[in-house]
Amino acid sequence: MSAVTAHRSPRFVMSCIAVGLAAGLLSGLFGVGGGTVIVPMLVLLLGFDQKLASGTSLAAIVPTATVGVITYAVHGSVDVVVALILAAGSVVGAQIGSWLLARLSQNAIRWGFVAFLIVVIVMLFVVVPSRDAEFEFTVLSVIGLIIVGLLTGTMAGLIGVGGGVIVVPVLMFVFGTSDLMAKGTSLLMMIPTAISGTIGNLKRGNVDLLAAALIGGAACTTTALGAWFATLLVPAVANILFAVFLAFIAVQMAVKALRSRRAR
Repeated sequence: MSAVTAHRSPRFVMSCIAVGLAAGLLSGLFGVGGGTVIVPMLVLLLGFDQKLASGTSLAAIVPTATVGVITYAVHGSVDVVVALILAAGSVVGAQIGSWLLARLSQNAIRWGFVAFLIVVIVMLFVVVPSRDAEFEFTVLSVIGLIIVGLLTGTMAGLIGVGGGVIVVPVLMFVFGTSDLMAKGTSLLMMIPTAISGTIGNLKRGNVDLLAAALIGGAACTTTALGAWFATLLVPAVANILFAVFLAFIAVQMAVKALRSRRAR
């Protein structure tokens, strides 16, 4: 059933709600936007094409990330300044990624990202962040944040991967923040980026507003639960769960790369 014909069916509504519930839980738990769940599910369950699925996912992320930020902020786990610096770099990086998209091999980019995720997964079992760790502002750390934001936006423009998958581990391992601070800050960074992207997607007709509303609304009911659950987990267990999530994304990327190669 295509996205067009499914619009008014109960299956369409229930599918969107189910996707939203899962995406919200993962968003709150790991500090990611949830697009890694929303996009493939919209394509597989409702027949969305890739562009419409990506645009709809980005719109749904706005309310989802907002609820997550509020929940983490209650626990003092959001750094507004860090998030704004990352967001500024990410917005510029997204334009760079869009420009590079037509000039670089998608398969090479995907395999490179898979390699990055494998390194992060290994680090998650080697380094356990302290819940008392805080970000230290220096000239070098600010420059580093701008670079991370640029790279995050560039990867988003190239392969549509949300910033949390990159920002959360980098904040933990490179800048030494706690896992909770990394997740809350990552969610805040996503909001201006997602709003900016959604405005552009709306102009291009790449957003299904009904699906975005259903998914975003459902996600809001579980995002706070996921964020609350994250505060209950000890850092070592949180690392293991995040590693499993990243492994799932790495497998998705590898499968896409292999299918693309066979299709040639």
